[in-house]
Amino acid sequence: MKNRKVHVVSLGCPKNQVDAEVMAAILQKRGFDITREPGTANIIIVNTCAFILPAKEEAIDEILRMSRWKKAGMCSHLVVTGCLSQRYGKTLEKTIPEVDLFLGIAEIPNIAHHLERLEGGPRLSRRSVVGKPDFLMNANHPRLLSTAPSTAYLKIADGCSNRCSYCVIPTIRGKARSRSPEDVLQEAQDLAKRGVKEIILTAQDTTAYGKDLEEKQSLGHLLKRLSTIKTIQWIRLLYTYPVGLTGDLLEIMKKEEKICHYIDMPIQHSDDTILRAMNRRGDSRQIRETIARVRTLIPDVTLRTSLITGFPGETKIRYNHLLDFIREIRFDHLGVFTYSREEGTPAARWPSRISEKEKQERKNLLMEEQAVISYEINQTLIGSRQDVLIEGKSDRPDYGFYGRCRRQAPEIDGITYIRGENLTIGKIAACTITDGMEYDLFADMA
Repeated sequence: MKNRKVHVVSLGCPKNQVDAEVMAAILQKRGFDITREPGTANIIIVNTCAFILPAKEEAIDEILRMSRWKKAGMCSHLVVTGCLSQRYGKTLEKTIPEVDLFLGIAEIPNIAHHLERLEGGPRLSRRSVVGKPDFLMNANHPRLLSTAPSTAYLKIADGCSNRCSYCVIPTIRGKARSRSPEDVLQEAQDLAKRGVKEIILTAQDTTAYGKDLEEKQSLGHLLKRLSTIKTIQWIRLLYTYPVGLTGDLLEIMKKEEKICHYIDMPIQHSDDTILRAMNRRGDSRQIRETIARVRTLIPDVTLRTSLITGFPGETKIRYNHLLDFIREIRFDHLGVFTYSREEGTPAARWPSRISEKEKQERKNLLMEEQAVISYEINQTLIGSRQDVLIEGKSDRPDYGFYGRCRRQAPEIDGITYIRGENLTIGKIAACTITDGMEYDLFADMA
């Protein structure tokens, strides 16, 4: 067949990125040519996120932007996949006529079949294929990695069963579904053979891993097995639920040298009334106790969290509880979302008198406070030795390369600039920190 150049855009979280990598690899194996240039593509795929309003707006903007290549480039077909399709596919058929096909989560492994149908004839009468979101990748699914050299995400589960009152993920992605430890281990070994040195474990809630399997498994046991892969040097954890950070898990993280002393622990809030309304397990006391236990067992741990401002019932007093909590705990890294009222969630039915302007102002104040905290923490790192995974050449004349140390996850945290020449991209180098800003670090070769 002719006209088989495909451009893939992936929006949202690392879990979505893995889905896009699977689709790209399936297409490549079927004979499609994956191109980075949308202007040269015959087919453009936009893999979307839709868990909050800004994500939906970004997805629609990107879809419309890519649709312009139907006139300005070689694009004949535009396909939308992922969470937006799963949630709104049939509705969007009418509102975005530029899109030829909307595909739900279950259609990820069938992407080549759908594109070949598009190529084979006139415009399809059925423009959305959305069923039960039950797809769960396995080690037999190929992946065309899109991350920096030597780093790959490893999705150990999909879906979620926590049922937080503000969240649509269980509706979009289905209930929590864990991969078997043997399957995860097989993929990790395959990634290691491809030169990956850092694997980043991801799921909607990584600490829930294995609880849904017939033979119950644990995240800690999985980490121990992954640590036996010789050429994997770093193992990083994302999306850990606070109550899931048990003493056993933390002991394993402490003992296994390959596991980065880095914990991404989204707490969303610290006021007990708000936490109950969010249907979050645990209260502020338990969150404090978990953090204290983490820092006692792993003194050099890097803690990251995410928060929501403007949730229904977040009075100024309750917001100030959160602000005081952030000042008290001093997270290394922090992200903030403004509350998005999502149809189909319990919280969407509750009255909320907090304006978008106020939500944004509360978010901005939290981020301003965090910028000061992050700067102060990074300043304490001056003179310390840090291993840095070299990721590329810098555009700064004074620092020739950039990378990340164990304290920094890709995309969401800062980077480390390294002064030096002829460094090898993809290698881990020992460096000495010479300066630190709000987010980025600066280093010389040790």
